[in-house]
Amino acid sequence: MKDDLRALTLAIVLSFIAIYTVNYFFGINKSSTVQKQVSEVEQMAEKLNHAIVEEKAPVVAKTPQEIIAEDKRINFKNDAVSGSIRLKGARFDDLYLTKYNVSLDENSPKVELLKPSTAENQYFADLGWLSLDKSLKLPTADTVWNSTSSELTPDNAVVLTWNNGNGLEFVRKITLDKNYLFTIEDTVINNTNQDIDLFPYALISRNIKNFAQTRSVVHEGMNGVIDNTLQEFKYSDLDAEDSEKFDTKGGWIGFSDRYWFSALILGNDDKASVSFKNNGDYNYQVDYLGSRVIIPSRKSQSYSYRFFSGAKEVKLLDSYTNDNNIPKFDLAVDFGWYYFLTKPFFYILDFLYGFLGNMGWAILLFAALLRLCMFPIANKSYTSMAKMKALQPKINDIRAKYSDNQMLIQQATMELYKKEKINPAAGCLPLFIQIPIFFSLYKVLNIAIEIRHAPFIGWIKDLSAPDPLTLSQILHIYVPGFIDIGLWPIFMGFTMWMQQKLNPAPVNKDQARMFALMPIFFTFMLGHFASGLVIYWTLSNILSIIQQKAIMHKNGVD
Repeated sequence: MKDDLRALTLAIVLSFIAIYTVNYFFGINKSSTVQKQVSEVEQMAEKLNHAIVEEKAPVVAKTPQEIIAEDKRINFKNDAVSGSIRLKGARFDDLYLTKYNVSLDENSPKVELLKPSTAENQYFADLGWLSLDKSLKLPTADTVWNSTSSELTPDNAVVLTWNNGNGLEFVRKITLDKNYLFTIEDTVINNTNQDIDLFPYALISRNIKNFAQTRSVVHEGMNGVIDNTLQEFKYSDLDAEDSEKFDTKGGWIGFSDRYWFSALILGNDDKASVSFKNNGDYNYQVDYLGSRVIIPSRKSQSYSYRFFSGAKEVKLLDSYTNDNNIPKFDLAVDFGWYYFLTKPFFYILDFLYGFLGNMGWAILLFAALLRLCMFPIANKSYTSMAKMKALQPKINDIRAKYSDNQMLIQQATMELYKKEKINPAAGCLPLFIQIPIFFSLYKVLNIAIEIRHAPFIGWIKDLSAPDPLTLSQILHIYVPGFIDIGLWPIFMGFTMWMQQKLNPAPVNKDQARMFALMPIFFTFMLGHFASGLVIYWTLSNILSIIQQKAIMHKNGVD
């Protein structure tokens, strides 16, 4: 038995070494610190940083729609979003995701992402110019811009203008693509007799007092790619009036929810000082301050901003990385440590979904393909287990011979395994291989918006949510939350119990009791996981049972 435990321990250690090694070379470059270099941007940021701290406006007792109706606005719309830009301050503070509903209810409203500063749970983006010259009149949040048009579409750009009355004219051209990306080109025309120095800035401000944070393993908070390194900050990571500051060249920063995301995107040649801030009273902010822009007398200079606000559609984010040159934009999706598995798994599932037209069937076919890939390894494992089961009568004789002397029973059993050239730890190998697969698929089902609200057959209307047909609904009685599970988890537990019955019983009685409880434990644990994951695990168990029964029959074991 010592050799058995030694082999098992070695297998576990080697599995984790393999996982971490692959993750190190192929996983996400993620770090909590970035080496900062003292630069002009950083020096100016120390002087101007206070100017880009957005003060929380008092919340008014009105709906966002009532607040929005109080100001003149530019409406925008495409196939993915609708909303408006407030002309006062040229602020992005009203955006709905028209492809996504809040819930599965027939009359469920569209997902609302951005909200005005005086609404509960404010969420908006602001951008503009700052100067070290405090006498210079620049556009602010109270500046009312003039517009050439009242509607922004992918085919119709909008141009805003404002004149400070002292020789500076500001022209802002806003375009919207077919999805979630706004591009803002700011041009400053200097009609004065002296050169003007300005610094571009942009921020996203958000209040999370009533933010319904999910209980999933997906990162929700602030994140960004800084100098090609992913940075992530949970809201709890920053104390009140605290901030994290970095210098970067290119990259992006933003707020990340489970399925939704807003970000400010720098040009790849733009140097900037970026900040992640907790401004207190549940107000959080991400912002950047760009490098100095010198506008010569009687000339003009331009600076481009990009603002994304929408859904975390993986293929779309990849296209933004490739076509719009946004570095690692797909990392807005929390692929986790198993990035090298999670992302390919998503693309395989998405391909199967396109082929079958139903995500549930795609998950089942994915499970079958995985079992096919693991067939040779599982064959060796199940062959070893079948031989062990064939030796069960001899093991029973050993138990009867040595009675309750566990040490002698284990020694005699191991000698028997050695004589028959059986490795008892071989049966654990498929399980260790399944561990990263399981967690990767678990991640995919939690992060992929393509699986959100995706139906299967029968009562499964959302594969990303737990089975809704629970014991309390079936029995019409109160059932405590932890044990109030659905039918699919119960079926999964039953297949796990059937599979366990095919395995040889552990020699140690304590181990036997522990293994007997495992199907029950996993049933209630997985009962609150995404139903898609439970369906995958159920079919995987069924295929394992079929394969194991065939091998047992081949080895003459009933």
